Amino acid sequence: MAKLTHTSKKFHIDSVANAEATPGQSLPWAALGLKENEYQRVEEILGRRPTGAELAMYSVMWSEHCSYKSSKVHLRQFGDKVTDAMKEHLLVGIGENAGVVDIGDGWAVTFKVESHNHPSFVEPYQGAATGVGGIVRDIISMGARPVAVMDPLRFGAIDHPDTPRLVHGIVAGIGGYGNSLGLPNIGGEVVFDAVYQGNPLVNALAVGVLRHEDIRLANASGVGNRVVLFGARTGGDGIGGASVLASESFDVNKPSKRPAVQVGDPFAEKVLIECCLELFQASVVEGIQDLGAAGISCATSELASNGDGGMHVELTNVLLRDPSLTPGEILMSESQERMMAVVTPENTEAFEAILEKWAVEYSWLGEVTDTGRLIIEWDGEKIVDVDPRTVAHDGPVYERPYSRPGWLDGVQADAFSGEQPADLREAVLELMASPNMCSKDWVTDQFDRYVQGNTALAMPDDAGVVRVDEETGLGVAISTDANGRYSYLNPYEGARLALAEAYRNVATSGAQPLAVTDCLNFGSPEDPEVMWQFAETVRGLADACQELGVPVTGGNVSLYNQTGGVAIHPTPVVGVLGVFDDVARRTPSGWREDGQAIYLIGTTKDELDGSEWANLRGHLGGRPPAVDLTAEKTLAAILVNCSRDGMVDGAHDLSEGGLAAVLCEMALRFGVGARIGLDELCERDGVDAFTALFSESQARAVVSVPRSEEVRFNDMCTARNFPTIRIGVVDAENQALDVQGYFNLPLGQLREAHEGTLPRHFG
Repeated sequence: MAKLTHTSKKFHIDSVANAEATPGQSLPWAALGLKENEYQRVEEILGRRPTGAELAMYSVMWSEHCSYKSSKVHLRQFGDKVTDAMKEHLLVGIGENAGVVDIGDGWAVTFKVESHNHPSFVEPYQGAATGVGGIVRDIISMGARPVAVMDPLRFGAIDHPDTPRLVHGIVAGIGGYGNSLGLPNIGGEVVFDAVYQGNPLVNALAVGVLRHEDIRLANASGVGNRVVLFGARTGGDGIGGASVLASESFDVNKPSKRPAVQVGDPFAEKVLIECCLELFQASVVEGIQDLGAAGISCATSELASNGDGGMHVELTNVLLRDPSLTPGEILMSESQERMMAVVTPENTEAFEAILEKWAVEYSWLGEVTDTGRLIIEWDGEKIVDVDPRTVAHDGPVYERPYSRPGWLDGVQADAFSGEQPADLREAVLELMASPNMCSKDWVTDQFDRYVQGNTALAMPDDAGVVRVDEETGLGVAISTDANGRYSYLNPYEGARLALAEAYRNVATSGAQPLAVTDCLNFGSPEDPEVMWQFAETVRGLADACQELGVPVTGGNVSLYNQTGGVAIHPTPVVGVLGVFDDVARRTPSGWREDGQAIYLIGTTKDELDGSEWANLRGHLGGRPPAVDLTAEKTLAAILVNCSRDGMVDGAHDLSEGGLAAVLCEMALRFGVGARIGLDELCERDGVDAFTALFSESQARAVVSVPRSEEVRFNDMCTARNFPTIRIGVVDAENQALDVQGYFNLPLGQLREAHEGTLPRHFG
């Protein structure tokens, strides 16, 4: 391969010497997203005005997206509330590119969820595609092989004229990138609500597997070690993209900063994955960092700050797709498919050989120093001279004022009191055809769910399940969940409910819940009411993690999801990872065998506030369902033990849509009918048939139990003093869901209603 350098173009260089000589020169700090007090702080840190390149670095690294300046004070609870018992399986926690969890037998799993919301609104295909690419590189940088992705998505009203643009672009972007990488998409969510019309949520999760000894961290240590940038060339796409876009609301009354959205190349990323894995196997890198938001600014400052504290870089060595880029633009560019590594001099030759084998371009940028300074030069002129910690870690921290919204009391007092439907059969059909409860096959059929051959469960099952070790069957389950309506009614309880559902979904599949990642999506932190919602959400999630004994390993905060002063509902997306000793024991979310008993585990209460049924009636008020995390832990233990010991053949948690949705989904999963009786349940729990079907009470699940296992199953529930009741039997001969005394619904008619909604709207 030819020597990978280029001839730099001559610019008017704003060097450090020039900055010292021209203290009064004005710089466009406001246009780059800095506040006046933040710019003044930069001047105090440097003891002079910044150069243009330094200003570029501080502006992107101090952006909300990169610095967490409005959320840090609250996020500390995730560390403060972690007990020693919660750390038992935690190998790498918050602060690295992704958390790493020990799953046994020397295997570890790394997983994380992040947002690409604003870029996906501006340019749906590339915004969503590069969201997948970015989270996958976080996984690579930990030393892991990516094995699966997931995508929690939220769109505006299904019938809004702009929704098809977003749905088609975002779904195609996720599929186009993930399928090209050869990664199965094993789950996620698709929600429609008018509150997300101007701010769709595109959250992307990736999971990777590695051996304990393969863990890599992002630091630049070892004076004299060399710094190398490799992968795609740096271009003008994404200059300040995600970092700036995610740090400002869209405003209908004035132009918003909308930098170029990054452009992805999944085939380049696939090569990069294999190249990095070979570099790790050969042990020729000392530290590694992916380039995502803030690009080279982030990679150099974070690597230096996490290591020995010093680095010297010659920026003219960066390979460019666009030779007209200025030094500041090169530092800010968020071009995709790039990595930065630290390599010892003796490993230089081996490193180059591997990159040339994979035809991956690289450029040696500089070396690790012990100066405690990040020095960046352009054609020998010093354009950056900073303490890297002030860029990467010691940025502004705001204790934003927050206050409970004055309107919340009125909303919480407005409990759902809609008339019960006269025809329960028609009500169930309406529910199952509704935008949020309908089949998402139109979306998931565009994703490859089974590539690589290790997917054991995927959508529409409650959790995605991937085998890690072919010999033993060791594997993991993952689920992501959130309910913006619950969080709108009570953000503290809404966060706990999101965790409870994801935890329950993982247990329903048969896996033991182990760890948490989160993506916290909110409006503007400069709005005290939004900030209160955020503070309550973090408090609720941290408390709930402590109660359930599962630590937060990392995640993302996405703020400024707001248009024209109108914020989205607080939407904390919570991902839970669980472990299987053997994925052969996983439990699908439907029944199959004729004659099996159908049991409801848990208690049903009159809890319709915030429910899907209330949503269909245009109502949002009252209080969300009560959370009992002790009950959730007990239910999870029952479900995991039942799966492991072969006591259940199908299981499905109860959440959105209640029992009605679960019975329909379990029947449709394998196309097998059932006879259901509600009378004993209604009598036991003191509810009517409508409430029994549509209530969204928590800590509940439906299971199908072979006749030979009924005694053992009941003994297990009785021993744990957990309520359970037999509500029906699987009826394979009768292709219908027969809720005796109320309605008989042929599966063909139910499937037609359930599967027709998305194709009808999106073709």
